[in-house]
Amino acid sequence: MIKTLLAEQPLVVSLMLAVFVGACFYGWLQTGKRSVGLATLAIAALIPLAWVIAAYWQTEREQIRDLIYSTADAIEANDIDAAIHVIGNQQPELIARARAELANYEFTQADVNKIRHIVMIQDSLPPQAEVELSTTVTVSARKGQFSNLRVLRRLSLRFEQQPDGSWVVVDYDHGDILSNRDAFSPTGS
Repeated sequence: MIKTLLAEQPLVVSLMLAVFVGACFYGWLQTGKRSVGLATLAIAALIPLAWVIAAYWQTEREQIRDLIYSTADAIEANDIDAAIHVIGNQQPELIARARAELANYEFTQADVNKIRHIVMIQDSLPPQAEVELSTTVTVSARKGQFSNLRVLRRLSLRFEQQPDGSWVVVDYDHGDILSNRDAFSPTGS
C-alpha cells in the first residue's frame, strides 16, 4: 500500500504532506518554537522528494502499463514482430495465434483507451498479473474486405514475470467492448 502510494500516486502523498506542513506551520505561528518551525521545513522538503521517488521507482504495475502502451505503438506501426515480442517464448501456440491474427489486418491507429485494472495475483510463483483494458483501433483488412474501420475492443491479458524481472504475456483474449464474441474475436479461445 505505501509502496503503491509513493511510486504511483505522488500527488496524494504531496497533499497529505501539505496538510502536515499546514498544521505544523500553524503550530509554529501559535508557539514560536524553533523545533516546530524546523519540523515544518523538514516536512515541506519531503514534498519534492515524493515526486523524485515516484519518478525513479517503477512498480510492477507501471512496468506492465508501459509494456501495454509500447505494444499498442508497435501494433499501430504494423510491426508484428515487436507486437508479439511481449508474448513469452514458452508460448509458441500463443505466438502463432497472435501472428496469424495480426497478419490479417493493417492498422492506422491503435490506442489504449483505459486500463480497467491490473491485478497482481497473490502468492503466484512466478509473479503473475491479470489485466483488463479497452482499446480503439482503426484497421483495414489486408484482403480488402473493409477499410479504415474503427473498432472498439476489450482485452484480457495474463502477464507473468520472468527471472530477469521483465514481464511477458502468457495468455490473452479479446472481444467487443461488452465481452461478446464478434468477427474479430479469436476462434481458438
